[in-house]
Amino acid sequence: MTSGVGASANYRLTEEQELLRATVRRLAEERIAPRAAEIDRTEEFPWDVKALLAEHEILALAYPSAYGGLGAELLTLCLAIEELSRVCATSGLILAVQALGSLPLQLAGSEEQKARWLPDLAAGRRLVAFAMTEPEAGSDPAAMRTRAHREGGGYRLEGTKRFISQGGVADLYAVFAVTDPAARRGRGISCFMVDADSAGLAVARLEHKMGIRGSPTAELVFDGVPVPADRRVGAEGEGFRIGLRTLDRSRPGIAAQAVGIAQGATDVAIRYAAERVQFGRPIGEHQMVAAMLADMATRTEAARQLLYRACVEIEVGGAAAVRWAAMCKLFAGDTAMAVTTDAVQVLGGYGYVADYPVERMMRDAKVTQLYEGTQQIQRLVIARELLARLP
Repeated sequence: MTSGVGASANYRLTEEQELLRATVRRLAEERIAPRAAEIDRTEEFPWDVKALLAEHEILALAYPSAYGGLGAELLTLCLAIEELSRVCATSGLILAVQALGSLPLQLAGSEEQKARWLPDLAAGRRLVAFAMTEPEAGSDPAAMRTRAHREGGGYRLEGTKRFISQGGVADLYAVFAVTDPAARRGRGISCFMVDADSAGLAVARLEHKMGIRGSPTAELVFDGVPVPADRRVGAEGEGFRIGLRTLDRSRPGIAAQAVGIAQGATDVAIRYAAERVQFGRPIGEHQMVAAMLADMATRTEAARQLLYRACVEIEVGGAAAVRWAAMCKLFAGDTAMAVTTDAVQVLGGYGYVADYPVERMMRDAKVTQLYEGTQQIQRLVIARELLARLP
């Protein structure tokens, strides 16, 4: 990997990264692809896939070697998410969320906190999730209402979190709550690591979703959940900043999921167009279908290149890392939705039924335009960063 700062940053996949990509692709095609339709149909979390990712140390990619991980760079992690999502978006999300939920710890946790939790997360012995969104605080997380009341030497959590990926299967949650309601907007929020089996913590409901149906999305209720002070990550009032820093580093993972979905749909459409004969020749030889395939492949590759460049910019700590994270998530999400829609069109009636995977891919693609910040929020982030740079 070679990299620089700002406009000079570039990337070239190393031999190790190419090998990892090939290894994950083979594992995904042989072991996960045959399960993808069933995972979607049953809406059950694929514990066997989670075990497979842990066994092959794929879950360890997101963690420092000092805590049992592989210490992979962001680009390497995204390569793995992309390849898993190419056959099953739910499976790619297992890795993405395992990285997301641990980022507050990795970015702001103490050495004691990291030693306590990261080894089990890296080994896949425990799953972690990120709990920031609330019923009335989605795109506006600073408006959250969950409270962490001081009590003795710790806190007591009261409130509700909504749309929490891997909620109900996670063993540990990074929870954001207001510790100082009198503070300026966003300044009174803190972050806590909360065990799933804590007294007073309950899964109130699991959502029935359009896509990523094997990944549970939960509403969590905190009814006086006791949290010791040593489970607060960072200082009081730093939670909002920790959350935003987390999203800046995790959004490329969603972009990688989107690129993987788009590539998977393109692959299916190309094979179908080469085999399906109408008017005496494969439909891929008809100009209108051929043009669609060309556009699908081009859009997907453009999204991939933007993602990879963004990973390098974020890794080296460039001044525009926030913008790069938002741009890659924005462009990749929109690309996934457009490409999967076109894939359904190429397959015609067969694309609309579950015999082929493109209808599932189209449903899965939509969420990449929604979670970790809607596309409208990404555009606001990008525009504000651009305007802030004016002299």
